[in-house]
Amino acid sequence: MLICGIVGWKNSGKTYFVQKLINYFNSKNLKVASIKHAHHEFNIDKPGTDSYLHRQAGSQEVIVSSSKRWVKINELRNTEEKNLNDLLLELDSPDIVIVEGFKNESHPKIEIVKEDSNDYLFYKVNNVIGIVSDQKIDTLLPQFKKKDIEKIAEHILNKSQQ
Repeated sequence: MLICGIVGWKNSGKTYFVQKLINYFNSKNLKVASIKHAHHEFNIDKPGTDSYLHRQAGSQEVIVSSSKRWVKINELRNTEEKNLNDLLLELDSPDIVIVEGFKNESHPKIEIVKEDSNDYLFYKVNNVIGIVSDQKIDTLLPQFKKKDIEKIAEHILNKSQQ
């Protein structure tokens, strides 16, 4: 299983690149999984839905299943947030995992640089294997233009296999 993160400051375009990379890897017939870190409380069910009512009643685990998809909701109840390795163990043998966020974990990462920014994460986090920016940045790391999805994806495949 190959793992590569997409990191960058807020509104730098991380989710756009995750979508493009998932599309590219799917076109290569790879089984793709993704993990997204949220910095805030989030809900995947909405007030009034049955799953929401189950959680509100006190269920710590709720599974919603249909013929198209299923999801498992775990209420942490003030226990520790799962780390990336724990979450990777929840996956069903993908070929590649694209991780959005989790910048302080040790997996390989591509940094997306916000336009007109000079505040870079690659100085602060480890294992950045490439930079995506339309402006030239003073670094020895490989650099890609934002439109170069195929080159970025192939770089991820090559660097993540090492």
